[in-house]
Amino acid sequence: MTAKFDPFGARDVFSTAEGDLGIYRLSKLQDAGLGDIDKLPFSVRVLLESVLRNCDGYIVSEDDVKSLAAWDAKSTEGSELPFLPARVVLQDFTGVPCVVDLAAMRSAMQRLGGDAAKINPLIPVDLVIDHSVQVDSFGTDHALEENVALEFRRNKERYEFLRWGQKSLKNFQAIPPNVGIVHQVNLEYLAKGVFVREDQKGKVALPDSLVGTDSHTTMINGLGVVGWGVGGIEAEAVMLGQPIYMLTPQVVGFELTGKLGPGVTATDMVLTITQILRKQGVVGKFVEFYGPGVSHMSLADRATIANMAPEYGATMGFFPVDAETLNYMTRTGRTAGEVDRVERYTKEQGLFRTDDMAPIYTSVVTLDLSTVEPSLAGPKRPQDRVALKNMKSEFHKSLVSAPNDRGFGLSEDDLPRTATVEDAGNSAEIGHGAVVIAAITSCTNTSNPSVMLASGLVAKKAAEKGLKVHPYVKTSLAPGSRVVTDYLIKADLMKDLEKLGFNLVGYGCTTCIGNSGPLPEPVANAVTKGSLVASAVLSGNRNFEGRVNPHVKANYLASPPLVVAYALAGTVDIDLDNEPLGTGSDGQPVFLKDIWPTNAEIQEMIEKAITPEMFQERYNSAYESNPNWNAISVPDSELYTWDADSTYIQEPPFLDDVKETIDPIEPITGARVLALLGDSVTTDHISPAGAIAKDSPAGKYLMEHGVQPADFNSYGSRRGNDRVMHRGTFANIRIRNRLTPEKEGGWTKCFTNGETMPIFDAAEIYKTEGTPLVVIAGKEYGTGSSRDWAAKGTFMLGVKAVIASSFERIHRSNLIGMGVLPLEFVGEDSWESLGLTGEETYDIYVSDDLKPLQHVTVTAKNAAGEVTTFDTLVRIDTPVELDYYRNGGILQTVLLKLLKESK
Repeated sequence: MTAKFDPFGARDVFSTAEGDLGIYRLSKLQDAGLGDIDKLPFSVRVLLESVLRNCDGYIVSEDDVKSLAAWDAKSTEGSELPFLPARVVLQDFTGVPCVVDLAAMRSAMQRLGGDAAKINPLIPVDLVIDHSVQVDSFGTDHALEENVALEFRRNKERYEFLRWGQKSLKNFQAIPPNVGIVHQVNLEYLAKGVFVREDQKGKVALPDSLVGTDSHTTMINGLGVVGWGVGGIEAEAVMLGQPIYMLTPQVVGFELTGKLGPGVTATDMVLTITQILRKQGVVGKFVEFYGPGVSHMSLADRATIANMAPEYGATMGFFPVDAETLNYMTRTGRTAGEVDRVERYTKEQGLFRTDDMAPIYTSVVTLDLSTVEPSLAGPKRPQDRVALKNMKSEFHKSLVSAPNDRGFGLSEDDLPRTATVEDAGNSAEIGHGAVVIAAITSCTNTSNPSVMLASGLVAKKAAEKGLKVHPYVKTSLAPGSRVVTDYLIKADLMKDLEKLGFNLVGYGCTTCIGNSGPLPEPVANAVTKGSLVASAVLSGNRNFEGRVNPHVKANYLASPPLVVAYALAGTVDIDLDNEPLGTGSDGQPVFLKDIWPTNAEIQEMIEKAITPEMFQERYNSAYESNPNWNAISVPDSELYTWDADSTYIQEPPFLDDVKETIDPIEPITGARVLALLGDSVTTDHISPAGAIAKDSPAGKYLMEHGVQPADFNSYGSRRGNDRVMHRGTFANIRIRNRLTPEKEGGWTKCFTNGETMPIFDAAEIYKTEGTPLVVIAGKEYGTGSSRDWAAKGTFMLGVKAVIASSFERIHRSNLIGMGVLPLEFVGEDSWESLGLTGEETYDIYVSDDLKPLQHVTVTAKNAAGEVTTFDTLVRIDTPVELDYYRNGGILQTVLLKLLKESK
């Protein structure tokens, strides 16, 4: 097919301070009567610009443009849309497997007789190494230095591999460790708002857009940049020139009015919005914020809301470009030319928001910001908001509530239990709710100066009154960029945080992703001995079971100043409105209200402490700022030399058996259930990122290969080694497999011998027999991080299909990308309502004429020969996803396409 150039005649020019640039005018489509473009949501307009600019009659058809231009706000039937983002962003946990897969594709391409050099990112890819630092050392001036030294020792092989990728792969840059968190670096530096590229007529401007291999990529939506998290396998396809195929989204308008009241933080606001939208039901939808409340909101506050899109379930939480966007770009050191380009382009293109603009949305939600109250979220999910005034009563309620009702299932007799922390002759008694971790961490809040400076002011006022943090509390400060410490130092607040033990521990994701490090042994012993429900309070975005620390069951998300407050209180079993945090040096009780800063104090600090020069200085040297990284020496080579002895990097087996001819799709017969699961199973449950247990299959593998437990590192850090990740699938210590109700963790019943054993071990037995496997689950299967190993590991265990009541968007896509069939129960059906026990054998009647969103019959036969037949919906949503499934996965699809082109 002959590609067309600009079939709609939309290409034009406009003027900027840097000269004339090309533009594909959306107004041309309105002039042609193809749609009321001025009424489209801004996020849809950005997608429309992409299909218009890339329309060639081949990858993007004219019908794709016409269909999106005529977007119907009320339609529930989305049409397929090919989206070509401008760039890709990776973090190192999810980015390492991406680069491993690219290296494996090069090796496979050579084996198949193709050109290995074809395997290269075709668009810019930025990887920020931010997920590897762990809080081992804390509470001292040397914590940062010690943690960084441990990070490089533990991750030497990974870092050498990423340096190889940086040298060998084109269009690939890596920002070294100890610079910042990927989303904050993206917000403050990588994002340009509008990019300049070349087309057939020269330079052309286009909106900044991206996909990222972290679900919180959405933080960039606060800057008016369209982007969201995808699995690593999807990101690799985009790197290699393939579009993201998606269904035209529904867009929920979220109207914000009013202003936040005194003492209310951006964190309180975002927890409220998360709760509202989770109840509303926005999974798979865009949310676009508008209204006068947006105009009164700082960009950092917008980014905090956008960051939490995965927690409220939306694909994006989008804030269009407006005057505050331009001001933020100036404040963070972007050049005058870059800011001018964004302003002129967005105004020319109808992408610049003002309060009098009123797009038409699928539905509308409204929040008066003046009604927001101080809040936390927990103890197990980010959408479970708890008003600060109700924390004590809600915590007590959680203690006695059933585990499936987000509780801990304690009896009344269990409630008085206590234990003593004994350390160096000192002792402290702790009970349920004892705060053993207080962490100012994660991209969500550390990007926001208002809450970071508020935490410093709380620390300052507390220190002045003589308050101290309890000795059993593990405190940490892990900012999202070095600029944060720059402005805390300039505001003269860093020393006050350090007085309370909030010393700098690293620049990266720490507690929020399970890199909290071990609790001090006396604390861990006391929690274990007392069987206590210990607590963590963190300024993060994730608090799923088993994520933060294996000894901590109750995890609460809170603003940074509240993290400081709870560290001082030492427990969440407290009413901070009416009970004192502690006793001051004058012998008087000190209440939260006594040390809480006013909004005026916080704003004064922002204006005093933050300058554009801080951002320019830090990011001008970002790529060369880490001498340890610079010292890594690797050879220049087109193919990566795999090391059979490496415990970090191995060539994965996904492409070992790839063939140029594709086998037909056949029914799945005689399948056994590997795991029978409830609702809200997260990707952390499926593929944990945190600690590797010594007695787990992954731990045993590492010890067999000479790695001592002290050097296990985390699952997340070993994502480049399929041998570890395969064994770690479903290994979360808090997962509950209903096949083994008596055991918590990664256990199952093996029906071959009737024994209870680790899931990996059972899967190996089934594999030798040639028995296919299925996983059965409830609602919201695969919520959480965009973790491709949750799908890769599922595939490697031999799982052919997952049958669930509903899927989270990214995980469903990733399953298809690995050739695993996602099926949904239909209507009100569930495994419980159908009376399934998981002990049946299953037949799934798919065939080679499979169609997207087709209904497929499943039969389950129990030991007595009784058969239950039920209908399922194939959650392969588009023809392209069907091709991925038919070819065995997305990597195989792309490899075969490039192989054909190279011969």
